[in-house]
Amino acid sequence: MSLDQPKAFVKHQSVTRDAFLGGRLTLSQPAQGFRAGLDSVLLGAAVAETRNSLLDLGSGVGTAALVALVQNPGRTATLAEQNAEMVELAKANVDHNGLAGRANVVTADVVGPAAERRAAGIVDNGFDSVIANPPFFADGGGTLAADAGRAGARHMDASALDLWIKTAAGAAAAGSEVIFIYPAPSLAPLLAGFVKRFGAITVLPLTPRPGEAANRVLVRGIKGSRAPLTLLASRALHEAEGRAFRSEFDAIFRGTARLVW
Repeated sequence: MSLDQPKAFVKHQSVTRDAFLGGRLTLSQPAQGFRAGLDSVLLGAAVAETRNSLLDLGSGVGTAALVALVQNPGRTATLAEQNAEMVELAKANVDHNGLAGRANVVTADVVGPAAERRAAGIVDNGFDSVIANPPFFADGGGTLAADAGRAGARHMDASALDLWIKTAAGAAAAGSEVIFIYPAPSLAPLLAGFVKRFGAITVLPLTPRPGEAANRVLVRGIKGSRAPLTLLASRALHEAEGRAFRSEFDAIFRGTARLVW
C-alpha cells in the first residue's frame, strides 16, 4: 500500500499507484474491483487535438480525462462520477499530477435528474468534447462480477445506456464530439443511441491482433452534423505474435502520440 494513498480510502480498501503514459501520469486506484486500463487510455487519447473543454462522464479515478489533459496543455476537463470513493481518488489524482488548475471533479449521476447535474456544474451545451467508458450492456453474454463496485461499473441495460448517450448529447455544444468506448459485441444499442442524436458518426473497431474479430469499438458522433456514418477499417493493438503492441498503440500507451482516427 502506497504511503501517498488518500487517507479516506485506507479504511475501505487497499489502493495502488500506477504509472500511465510512460510515467507522465501516475494514478491511485483500488487494488480490487474495476481498474483503469487500455480502454481508458485509448478513450483519452481519442479526443481531437482541437477540443479544449472536456467532460468525462463516469470518470472513475480520472484516467481518460487526465490522459487527455496531459496530451493537450491548453485543455480543461470536468470529471463527473457518482461513486464517492472514486470521486476522492480522482481529486487526489488531479492534485498529485499537478492538474488542479485545469480539472474539476464533481459528484454527479449520469442517469439522474438533469437539474442535479447542472447544479454540479455540468451545463447544457457546455463542452467541446464529451467522453465516456460506460458500464457494459448486460445482454446475457456474461455474469455480474462478484465485487459490487466492479459489477456496478461494468453492467447495465440498454435503456440505461441510452440515458448515458442522452446526457452526453445534452452536455455537448453544437458541433462538438461525443466519444464512447465499448465492447464490440454490444455495439448495436450504442450505435442506435448515437444515430438518434448525432451525425458524422465514426466507428473504429479495435482487434487484439491482425485478422481477429474486434473486441472493442470507439464510436464518435458530432452534435448537429448530418454527415453520414463512417465505418473505419479495424486496427489491431498487438503484433500477430507475442505480447508487443503495434507501433501506433505503443506510442499512445507510452504517451508520445494521440489516437488519430
